[in-house]
Amino acid sequence: MRIALLAASITLAMASTASLAATAYVSNEKDDSISVIDLASQTVTETLKVGMRPRGLLLSSDNKLLYICASDSDRVQVMDLATRKIIKELPSGADPEQFALHPNDRWLYISNEDDALVTVVDSQSDAVLAQIDVGVEPEGMAVSPDGKWAVNTSETTNMLHWIDTATQQLVDNTLVDQRPRHVEFDGDGKRLWASAEIGGTVSVINVASRTIDKVLTFKIKGVHPDKVQPVGVKLSADGKLAFIALGPANHVAVVDAQSYEILDYLLVGRRVWHMAFTPDQKQLLTTNGVSSDVSVIDVDSLKVTKSIKVGRYPWGVVVTP
Repeated sequence: MRIALLAASITLAMASTASLAATAYVSNEKDDSISVIDLASQTVTETLKVGMRPRGLLLSSDNKLLYICASDSDRVQVMDLATRKIIKELPSGADPEQFALHPNDRWLYISNEDDALVTVVDSQSDAVLAQIDVGVEPEGMAVSPDGKWAVNTSETTNMLHWIDTATQQLVDNTLVDQRPRHVEFDGDGKRLWASAEIGGTVSVINVASRTIDKVLTFKIKGVHPDKVQPVGVKLSADGKLAFIALGPANHVAVVDAQSYEILDYLLVGRRVWHMAFTPDQKQLLTTNGVSSDVSVIDVDSLKVTKSIKVGRYPWGVVVTP
């Protein structure tokens, strides 16, 4: 019995240590920098200078490379996280804002906001594989878990654009509410969640039919409806919860991802934008642009436990083990 208890204690301690060892990287849109947060101490330990107006961030599948949308530099920069140095720049097209990495760990699908294009780049050969015409002001970008679909949002056209990754061709469009900002596939790729900033809604789309199954709306006591502007979406790995960043409403909505019931609203910093889980899914980090900080949410208790000051106008965030 004692051996079993000891083994359980060691396992819990190892899991806790793994969580604490995680590192967050936050893009600061106004400072042309990345803040590095040690999640054990919950402090900024380093600030890295990068290209102009960094926004979207993503990691390679092995967590060794950080991809950075340097929007005003018209480049995607690639950082080696072992050295925290930029090792190359990819031809991204004009004004890259968000992007998504195909499961093959090579193809980057990049939104070019100014040119109404999605640029597809091979991140290993640096070759531009395709440039695909989409709607006006493309922003959000996601690739399905099976790699079959790349989906882009166009803020002015109010559509989701479905790209067949086998042919790199646009094959379908889904009309959603005003100013769609972000798209996120669930774990099995059967549903796609799409936020609409001005519409104030999140649409849940059936991927097989590419039609809307559910539209979520949000009402926060004491907050004017015009302030409720959904942007970032994160889904828990177990498929139970969805977290919706509500922009200048300064709250994150917690949603039952199966019943679509709104479970809670969590007060965070000002103009909450994007979010990222820690690898163990125990914490969720939010970037708060106007207050220039990152909120730490304890996922089990659904409580905000910490606010961490970063650079000006934090936008994107990713977390490595």
